[in-house]
Amino acid sequence: MIEVLTTDSQKLLHQLNTLLEQESRCQPKVCGLKLIESAHDNGLRMTARLRDFEVKDLLSLTQFFGFDTETFSLAVNLLDRFLSKMKVQAKHLGCVGLSCFYLAVKATEEERNVPLATDLIRISQYRFTVSDLMRMEKIVLEKVCWKVKATTAFQFLQLYYSLIHDTLPFERRNDLNFERLEAQLKACHCRIIFSKAKPSVLALSIIALEIQALKYVELTEGVECIQKHSKISGRDLTFWQELVSKCLTEYSSNKCSKPNGQKLKWIVSGRTARQLKHSYYRITHLPTIPETIC
Repeated sequence: MIEVLTTDSQKLLHQLNTLLEQESRCQPKVCGLKLIESAHDNGLRMTARLRDFEVKDLLSLTQFFGFDTETFSLAVNLLDRFLSKMKVQAKHLGCVGLSCFYLAVKATEEERNVPLATDLIRISQYRFTVSDLMRMEKIVLEKVCWKVKATTAFQFLQLYYSLIHDTLPFERRNDLNFERLEAQLKACHCRIIFSKAKPSVLALSIIALEIQALKYVELTEGVECIQKHSKISGRDLTFWQELVSKCLTEYSSNKCSKPNGQKLKWIVSGRTARQLKHSYYRITHLPTIPETIC
């Protein structure tokens, strides 16, 4: 697939090479994530469960405001980079999470779509002040060395999808649905374990798994070419594919808690909605990931 290149494919590969070169920068410290995973839940210490709940809240906010998946991916990246470096008490997690979210929003969304800090806190139903949020933002920035932008799994997902999608016959291009792949990535972001994977490996695992499920035998060679080009070992790809498959199966079941959009529905009452000045508050319900995955 990669040997015969169109002009568009050449551009995509150039972008891919750039991402691969930058991939190892600005990623969470795996040793720090492992410490969080091994922590016992005593109501005070940071745990994987608390981290995952916080990410689900950030996903609810992303969907509520209609922000791009890249915004969510970057917010998760910032949160995990910070948590993997700092010991955060559970009571401060909400402020840390919202600060990371706000930094990601300001870095990726158009300026006219960026909410006021007061509105963001109000919608999130937190009790800290704008000063608290701004102070935490500065702390987060210092700990990530002021490097907000990062290479994310979503960026790889877009590129891998484009490279593979272009090889499909025109009549079958709708079968490989990008929104479905996006939803699967969001579900993975809600599990701390996937922040230990390289963004490129996570993205290719999701696409390869979907191609297997759709029984696109003719695309297997394309996946193998991308795998080779990205220098992803077969062992790594198989390992993370199995974890992605397990995650999506659990997420589709009733055993897994989903992002809670109900509290956001509640806070935006008719009276409140009339007081909000920005168009992003028009959204009054949240789509759920399982509908896309299943």
